[in-house]
Amino acid sequence: MSTASTASTASTARTSETARDIESTVGSFTTDLRRLREEIGTMIVGQDKIIEGVLMCLLGGGHALLEGVPGLGKTMLVRTLAETIHAHFSRIQFTPDLMPADIVGTNVITEEHGAKRFEFQKGPIFANILLADEINRATPKTQSALLEAMSEGSVTVAKQTYQLEKPFFVLATQNPLEMEGTYPLPEAQLDRFFFKLVVEYPAKADLHTILDRTTTDEVPRPKPVIEKARIMEMRELVRKVPLARQIQDYAVRVVLATHPENPESTAMSKQFMRYGASPRGLQAVILAAKIRALLEGRYAVAIDDIRHVAAPALRHRMIMNFEGEAEGIRTDAIIAEILKATKEA
Repeated sequence: MSTASTASTASTARTSETARDIESTVGSFTTDLRRLREEIGTMIVGQDKIIEGVLMCLLGGGHALLEGVPGLGKTMLVRTLAETIHAHFSRIQFTPDLMPADIVGTNVITEEHGAKRFEFQKGPIFANILLADEINRATPKTQSALLEAMSEGSVTVAKQTYQLEKPFFVLATQNPLEMEGTYPLPEAQLDRFFFKLVVEYPAKADLHTILDRTTTDEVPRPKPVIEKARIMEMRELVRKVPLARQIQDYAVRVVLATHPENPESTAMSKQFMRYGASPRGLQAVILAAKIRALLEGRYAVAIDDIRHVAAPALRHRMIMNFEGEAEGIRTDAIIAEILKATKEA
């Protein structure tokens, strides 16, 4: 056998082995994610899209903002997620009188053997999964206390920086802004959320299932299905998923079209938008599309993946002008028009 033939055979064998490794890795990811969804689904009924969105945020290394009226199971969802990945769970109930120190912690004076010293008492933010419940009931100053933790994975108190344990995942809930006693989140903080997910009221059949599961003497309890370390491994795999240039270009054009001054923006965008989505929004679209590809058992991103995740990744990063707000235009409608108008390369 010639040297060239031997080299070709070896190269083919390596390619085949790599393909098998990728198939096995993707299969393991898909299986673990499906197990998570199913276990959470034993507690949360009729919210499959919300469960999928929350898991995308977790695996994308971001944070989730859930909007909906009280009583739709948002708090139960977060608590269930923490139990299924064996993570440390903490909850902060946001109220108008909540202070930043109530979130991150504070230095207190302690006395030992007659000597006094400052000791840092950690706040509830030191957890793997943090539920920021009704975040828009607190003042903007208190809301902003989450900014450093969400973007850097650390908090600073009295010039001392403390690292948060990984994974660190904030899931904030908020009531619709037209409800009494709510404060709009600052744009800088909104941009830190990977997705904004809108929790809808359950359908009739789902309400029956909820009653069957929660009003008897056999209430289901979630159990751990994977460990925190596995979540970190899955995050690493997400970033390794290849992205074709034309798919990336499509995502870029979609995000640019949210800017009213851009030549590719649509009629609604030009008329109703003040500012479009940020580059961080584009990053969220790409990472979420990679997660969806893995969820579907693929190791490559498709155009449909971009379309599937565009609304939750961008809706909270687009700022309406006065006309858009006055007419009650929703950013979802503008995103839908952009997706329809943006052609594949």
